[in-house]
Amino acid sequence: MRRLLLVAALALAGFPPPAAAEAAPRLEAPHYDFDRATIRKGAELFAQRCFACHSVAHIRYQRLETDLGMPLGTLEDDIMLPSDARIHQGMVSAMRPQDAAKWFGVAPPDLTLEARYRGIDWIYTYLKSFYRDPKRPTGFNNHVFKNVAMPDVLEPLQGILAADGRVIKKGSVSPQQFDRDAADITAWLQYTSDPSKLEREALGPWVIGFLAVFTLLAYALKRVVWRRVHRGASQAGS
Repeated sequence: MRRLLLVAALALAGFPPPAAAEAAPRLEAPHYDFDRATIRKGAELFAQRCFACHSVAHIRYQRLETDLGMPLGTLEDDIMLPSDARIHQGMVSAMRPQDAAKWFGVAPPDLTLEARYRGIDWIYTYLKSFYRDPKRPTGFNNHVFKNVAMPDVLEPLQGILAADGRVIKKGSVSPQQFDRDAADITAWLQYTSDPSKLEREALGPWVIGFLAVFTLLAYALKRVVWRRVHRGASQAGS
């Protein structure tokens, strides 16, 4: 109410109203199957494009083998950094935080719980929202996260876009494939934020089946018990 009165007073006095804050971009929901194959693809893309700077320290390499069925050889060759990392260690980036802060102005955050903090729609839209901005130190900005310190690490795949969405330089994959790649990375970060979800979803049908069978048995037992109760009451009355 006070803001409306202030705007009205400024208008009557001949002053323009205060500028409205820039509208936040509409978040786009990713479409993917939350399964082991999708998460594995996301893990590989994350290792190639993000893991040099960002850690997911609360996930051990071993979980990629036990949860996702990733062969140990693939883990050692394509995922594990640095070269002396061990299978029982957390996924910690090889970049030292003090070096990252020096180069980017801020140390890249750990992304283990990013999907819980931001939501998967935010992550997916963020990955797709980089654009060319010569005024920024990295040469890129982001519609979702203004003045972000992170460079556009997916630029080789997506290409370079202008702020209005025009394609300045084509990427190495089609827009449809890039959407799938961004969705796969999102699925990976959803997994890191809640790795037990795969196990819960696998157990879910068995739990429902057990409850259904137990309900039928309990109902049958109830009928037997009450049949005896009614029979005993009838005999007592006669």
